[in-house]
Amino acid sequence: MQHTVSFGVGNELVVSADGPVRIVRLNRPDHLNGANRSMHQALARVWDHLVADPQARAVVVTGAGTAFSAGGDFDYMQENIDDEAMRAQTIAEGRAIIRGMVRCPLPVIAAVNGPAVGLGCSIAVLCDLVLMSEDSFLADPHLRMGLVPGDGGMVWPALVGLSRAKEYLFLGSRIPPEKAVEFGLASRVVAPEQLMPEAMALAYRLAQVPSKALQRTKTALNEYLEAQVDGAFESALTGELDSMGSDEHREAVAKARIKK
Repeated sequence: MQHTVSFGVGNELVVSADGPVRIVRLNRPDHLNGANRSMHQALARVWDHLVADPQARAVVVTGAGTAFSAGGDFDYMQENIDDEAMRAQTIAEGRAIIRGMVRCPLPVIAAVNGPAVGLGCSIAVLCDLVLMSEDSFLADPHLRMGLVPGDGGMVWPALVGLSRAKEYLFLGSRIPPEKAVEFGLASRVVAPEQLMPEAMALAYRLAQVPSKALQRTKTALNEYLEAQVDGAFESALTGELDSMGSDEHREAVAKARIKK
């Protein structure tokens, strides 16, 4: 029986407990779970809460409604353009999201139920295991928006190789689920109606593995990413901060908001 866990992270990010499994649900379905300021702040804080939960053994991250996450909300992007202090805070939160996910000792499964774009794509591929619905895809169009992909794009080379990472980050092309598995960005493709049951079954299997040994193993494996936290990730975050105030980004957001 699932019940909501009160981590104080707001309504845009809902955490529920199912035995030893914690389900983190991006919860702005009417906006395709695009991240506004409140959701972004919640994503920065939730990992510490999960680690501090003594009963938690595994985590599933998914989206409410038909999307995993469409990425950054365009209105939130405009707020950042208009407010230099907010830009700095947003990047600090992005840094907390990356470090929180890389350093979270609990195994984290992404149940990608629909499009995972931009920040949504970053959240998905920073998870340990990625299950993708047949209806989903991955894409990171930061550069199309005049932004450096600072909030997770630097994990791509470790997963797909440097050349392929450059191609898909430079162009922002969609990666369908079968290609995501082939490239190493996802573990398996699942029928939509089976996505959450399979994710939960996998989470329960992980919850039964001796927890200290599993957590130390994950920490050791993530040293490959940890080595880049102060390198590639930090360089990209600094670049994203600079690009958030650029004319290229301002023009791209203006066009996107008109189309919206």
